[in-house]
Amino acid sequence: MSEVFADRRGRLRDRCAASGSAAALVSRPANVRYLTGGAPPGAVLLLGGGDDVLLCPGAPTGDPVEGRVDERLRLVVLPPAGADPAVAAVGLAGEAGADTIAVEEHHLTVARHRAMGAAAPKVRLADLGTAIEQERIVKDEDEITCLRIAAEITDQALGELLESILVGRTERHLALELERRLVDHGADGPAFATSVATGPNAGRGGHRPSDRRVEEGDFLSVCLGANYRGYRCEIGRTFVIGTSPADWQIELYDLVFAAQRAARESLAPGVGYRDVDRAARQIIDAAGYGECLAPVLGHGVGLEIEEDPQLAPGAMGKLDACVPVTVEPGVHLPGRGGVRIDDTLVVRQEADGGPELLTITTKELLAL
Repeated sequence: MSEVFADRRGRLRDRCAASGSAAALVSRPANVRYLTGGAPPGAVLLLGGGDDVLLCPGAPTGDPVEGRVDERLRLVVLPPAGADPAVAAVGLAGEAGADTIAVEEHHLTVARHRAMGAAAPKVRLADLGTAIEQERIVKDEDEITCLRIAAEITDQALGELLESILVGRTERHLALELERRLVDHGADGPAFATSVATGPNAGRGGHRPSDRRVEEGDFLSVCLGANYRGYRCEIGRTFVIGTSPADWQIELYDLVFAAQRAARESLAPGVGYRDVDRAARQIIDAAGYGECLAPVLGHGVGLEIEEDPQLAPGAMGKLDACVPVTVEPGVHLPGRGGVRIDDTLVVRQEADGGPELLTITTKELLAL
């Protein structure tokens, strides 16, 4: 893997040189990990003409959540209560003779940017923009393997929950149990805060679990994901508790399922981001629930749970092969509940079998 990280850093170095920057300073944690294999808290990466340097406010602990830093890097551990690593990195680059450093302005506060400029007044700070984020959109097969394992862990955790007794338990308790099961099956931790929503809360995007207890006849919607070696996936499913679903529940579920299937089937290299969104949105619009659909149908996943691309009505750009995305339509009816169905898939060429579904827990409307 060291060669992979070295190649990534080499491409960034070449890009900076072409734009007139002698060095680059990477501060966004996911980007640091993408280029080094690990991201100890607060660490920044300095790329220049000489050695690549990882500056840390403390020694790496070896915690799997942080990842394993490429041994080819020079590691500088700052003294306790020392300078901000980003400020120290700019000073180091200035001492090495750099006249321009490309920095991630979108990740820096105004105060931090000013402090960096003051550390080396003769060094010009240029904007690196989202060059690394754009590089991260297309995944290599090692990255996709990590996502595939994360999805397997997530499916296992969810499958075990479905075999347990749910009536009478709170949303909060179920969310905590799911996160424990993720770790039990090999995850470094949850990919994001697990959402469990019941009854009138079901189908609501981003719902924070409450002390509401599961009741007979409820819709139950869950959204969870595993973090495996830094890579994060997402799955969302909706079930009915205890009894056979009511007619309105079947109708709403079938609608969201049809929209999700249409969007999944549209995933192919060369298809516009907005066209994937449209495939689902037009089905829900036609049924009169367009205002209930979230403004974004899905998004990229990887070292962060929400990456580019965005699958939304105004999104510009087209899909490439080997881009993992979520497809997650949901309809929430205030006071009644709703349905959310969410999968993580990898865009593939038709010759390679079309979109690869990573999260395989059944999408049948089960009565639990």
